[in-house]
Amino acid sequence: MATKDTPGAHSAGSITDWVKLGDKSGEFKRQQSSFRNWISSEPGAQFPPEKGRYHLYVSFACPWASRTLIARKLKGLEDVISFSSVHWHLGAKGWRFPTPKDTDAEGEQVIPDPVPGHEGFTHLRDIYFQANPSYEGRFTVPVLYDMKAQTIVNNESSEILRMFGTEFNELIDEKYRSVDFYPESLRAQIDETHEWQYDKINNGVYKSGFATTQEAYERNVVALFEALDRAEAHLQQTANEGPYWFGQTITEVDIRLFVTIIRFDPVYVQHFKCNLKDIRSGYPALHAWMRHLYWTVPAFRDTTNFLHIKNHYTQSHTQINPLSITPLGPVPDILPLGDEVAAVAAAAASKA
Repeated sequence: MATKDTPGAHSAGSITDWVKLGDKSGEFKRQQSSFRNWISSEPGAQFPPEKGRYHLYVSFACPWASRTLIARKLKGLEDVISFSSVHWHLGAKGWRFPTPKDTDAEGEQVIPDPVPGHEGFTHLRDIYFQANPSYEGRFTVPVLYDMKAQTIVNNESSEILRMFGTEFNELIDEKYRSVDFYPESLRAQIDETHEWQYDKINNGVYKSGFATTQEAYERNVVALFEALDRAEAHLQQTANEGPYWFGQTITEVDIRLFVTIIRFDPVYVQHFKCNLKDIRSGYPALHAWMRHLYWTVPAFRDTTNFLHIKNHYTQSHTQINPLSITPLGPVPDILPLGDEVAAVAAAAASKA
């Protein structure tokens, strides 16, 4: 399944035509990822696990890319796989690399392309064309790049997440080898959860926000909030089992859902018109689950950059926001543990 939120080159139309011109359905349709090779320790593998061989290109704005950054930190891969982030703005040529003159994109490793031989690369598209000069798809993040072979290994976030979970275990400290995002005992439940959360929530916010007809918007936003209600009910029912989706263990579900929920109030409520409820006042269990991950698990907090998130969506999606005005709220971007918005706090006090 494709899990990308950024467009690239097309033979016709603009790079920010989220729905194809002339498509009367008004539906946003996500493309399939193009590079699907796998890092493997099997003898003779084309892309074996090696320290210092692979580089991860991301955008802090992109939820799909943020999945891979979270996994990289949780698995202790910082010294094994390098990474860098593009600038938050998506322009006519797609994602661009920051320059030394940029002062509006603070964040870890927000730097020009650091890969040797890429000194002249200005945009992510340069990497795609290096890997395939006739490439005609979208220039998406994340990109897992092989610096030895000078090619793209994979640009599908769900597969990179899974590779990070297992394929580098022989190169990391013992304490990280036991970190398993996809434990065998939970695989059937994880797969089933991914299926509805991807379609209705992760991609659902985009299908709502990029819809070009009222019918398409209403159909998708209603389905989104039905799925959020389902997620809320699950977390309420399992609250006594532990702070994560499956109790005491962080799995792929926590990683993949978090990156959407953390962006919901700051961006999706207003920018994508996903405003039937917000997280902080409408979904107490989801709100508690999200804040626990953000405030107590550094891999989630350290890979969340609200500056990039808010500026990217509001200043790159000119079909939705032509004047590129970025709202100041909500304030704060995420509430501290234990704090609640006034209405929620008042409701709780009245029940006490």
